[in-house]
Amino acid sequence: MKRKEKYCLLLFACAASFIVIAVIFAAEQYKKQNRNAIAQIVDGNYDAAIKHFEDYLKEHAGDLESLYGLAVAYSQKQDIDTAITYAKRAVDAGLPFGRFLAGPRDLLEPLTDDDRFLVAFGSNLRILHGPALDCVAVFGSNLELLHGPMLGCVTDSSAKFWVRTANQVPVQVLTSTSEKMDSPINSSVVKTNKDKDYTAVVAVEGLNPDTRYYYELLVNGKKQPNRWSFRTFPRLGTKARFQVGFGGGAGYTPQHERMWNTIASHNLTAFLFLGDNVYIDNPTRQAVQQYCYYRRQSRAEYRNFVASTGIYAIWDDHDFTTNDSWGGPEIHEPEWKIPVWRTFMNNWNNPYYAGGKSQPGCWFDFSIADVDFFMLDGRYYRMNPKTENPSMLGGAQKQWLFEKLNASTGTFKVIASPVPWAFGVKPGSLDPWQGYQAEREEIFSFLEANKIDGVILISADRHRSEARTIERENGYTLYEFESSRLTNVHTHGLIPGAIFGYNEKCSFGLLTFDTTVPDPQLTYQIINIDNETVHTLSLGKSQLTHTKNR
Repeated sequence: MKRKEKYCLLLFACAASFIVIAVIFAAEQYKKQNRNAIAQIVDGNYDAAIKHFEDYLKEHAGDLESLYGLAVAYSQKQDIDTAITYAKRAVDAGLPFGRFLAGPRDLLEPLTDDDRFLVAFGSNLRILHGPALDCVAVFGSNLELLHGPMLGCVTDSSAKFWVRTANQVPVQVLTSTSEKMDSPINSSVVKTNKDKDYTAVVAVEGLNPDTRYYYELLVNGKKQPNRWSFRTFPRLGTKARFQVGFGGGAGYTPQHERMWNTIASHNLTAFLFLGDNVYIDNPTRQAVQQYCYYRRQSRAEYRNFVASTGIYAIWDDHDFTTNDSWGGPEIHEPEWKIPVWRTFMNNWNNPYYAGGKSQPGCWFDFSIADVDFFMLDGRYYRMNPKTENPSMLGGAQKQWLFEKLNASTGTFKVIASPVPWAFGVKPGSLDPWQGYQAEREEIFSFLEANKIDGVILISADRHRSEARTIERENGYTLYEFESSRLTNVHTHGLIPGAIFGYNEKCSFGLLTFDTTVPDPQLTYQIINIDNETVHTLSLGKSQLTHTKNR
């Protein structure tokens, strides 16, 4: 090959590399950029936000979040005609119209309260009598339901369903074992609450174990067009075979939102969100927190997934505060902690939230058949790791964990942490359990002192999936399974010492439990966004006992 040809090829390769890097950088920052511009709007820096959105649209024509953001910015500037122009462009390009009804409502109120908005979106609002009517009177039945349903709090005889509506309206759930909805079981009627961001949680009881149910929603007395299904848990305490997914690192990335379709295709019994679920990083700006939840909750892929899979969630730093930060030991200090906690509760459907008002947080436990899950809050009471003998959990949560573990009769006991348990997985950082070594040792020693068998550790935070072991001198080897690149583009490198690791594509962790066999089995698999099984590891309960031969 001639020198000139080699030179041209080299230039082409360099140019291609820069393009790839630019695309990756833009995609990586997608979860942050529009969120940060919304924060500018909250702070009154409307023109800076407008410039950001306009600049981004020059490079990414038709970007939905930028069009939405411009409508919000001009709404705050009281330029309603321009706000309507961008709102119409966004809806015409595919943004769900409900995004403008969900809000953040304070930011969009100048737009949505204006008669011109009703005129512009008459077909969406199903206006029958002209623009003078308030939105409450003109919403169509299909438009009233903004987000959800989200399935949660499933047991062997009950389930709960979370929804958000455009207004404070009554909601009811009808369930049946018949796809034609014969002889349905009707829930009580619950009204969505403005003080809870127009959400409600509706409970259905009297169900049979391990049974497929179909369900419909009545919103403001009107049946919604969709019909969903779910399966109740196997009977509590019995042996069973089932699958649970888990992961973190779910920054909003449009091209990766298909991950929810991939996970949904497995028909999981439950899915565990282990933190960095939406990447807020704004503990003092509630509107930004809401924005981050709303854009995810409005995605069709996500709505389909959470409607039929039992969802359980804890938070990590990016959902609670800012990167690698902590809340501290006090309940009400800093003052943003309680509002952030309330926003979290308004957007999930957990069995309970720590100790409630007297002891806020997001820890909880639940059981599927004879497997117990303990979901930890690693942020609310976390201390600065550079202080003397720092705690990640706080005294109340640690006592709760010890009492729950001691009382557990589960064949397997899964302890879920938002950050990795193993040392060395985030070199130079005290943010994982590496910075709280004494407390980690206290937990592990408690397992050994009380002969608690069958413990599995799961975690998130690092943008990869992997399996590791933690060797113990006085107990069985602990296995940790970590996964935290559900939709993120940003990737963390593989660290030596893992049994295996994976970071080439987005992925989630899949746990298969089979306690029906003589030596109960647990299998961990890494499944990528293209539904490819990358790695597999199986364990027998006999490997996780204090009485086995050492």
